[in-house]
Amino acid sequence: MSVSAEVLADLVSRVHDGAARLGAGRPAGPGVPAGPGCRLVVVDGPAGSGKTTLAAQLGEALPAQVVHMDDLYEGWTGMTAGTGRLVEQVLVPLSQGRPGRYQRYDWTLGDFAEWHDVPLAPFLVVEGCGAGARRIADLTTLLVWVEADDEIRLARGIARDGDDAYDAWIDWMVSERAVYAVEGTAERADVVLDGFGEPVLRPDRAAGGVADV
Repeated sequence: MSVSAEVLADLVSRVHDGAARLGAGRPAGPGVPAGPGCRLVVVDGPAGSGKTTLAAQLGEALPAQVVHMDDLYEGWTGMTAGTGRLVEQVLVPLSQGRPGRYQRYDWTLGDFAEWHDVPLAPFLVVEGCGAGARRIADLTTLLVWVEADDEIRLARGIARDGDDAYDAWIDWMVSERAVYAVEGTAERADVVLDGFGEPVLRPDRAAGGVADV
């Protein structure tokens, strides 16, 4: 999934117009003046909907580092635990005016591997299932929800991961539905896009920009 230049421009404009809620006003250290904070962009939605591609576009356009939740899950389990690692290793330090640092999970080795730095910067994009948890809502400038039909998502997943991953994908789809039912992520999203990058119109919200949904 790739969004059009028009949709991308609207998303970028929303980010720039939004408040920098992550680490705003926090000093980076003793004697260091408080910084302007970071605008956190979260791209959430069920697996295979197109989040990674959109996050890459946003990362280039803002520009911003992109943190992938796939690097924080411990394999096919622990979506909630992955969100915990995002908070503890990345968002808490940034909120305190310090760089973040997370350890990437290597799916092939089945263990956590090297560490990656997340420096203090004006923008940060986080993408992946569970990224838009309620616990980080107060830190988020823009929450984007990307959705697609189960059949489309499953086909994309198997094409990427192979037929052997079919059962794991089915289990994951069940798990993510349970998480999203609790988190209400789609209902809280600022913008909703379909799996082809088109805005999903919501009748309960007033029309505005291109991606005003």
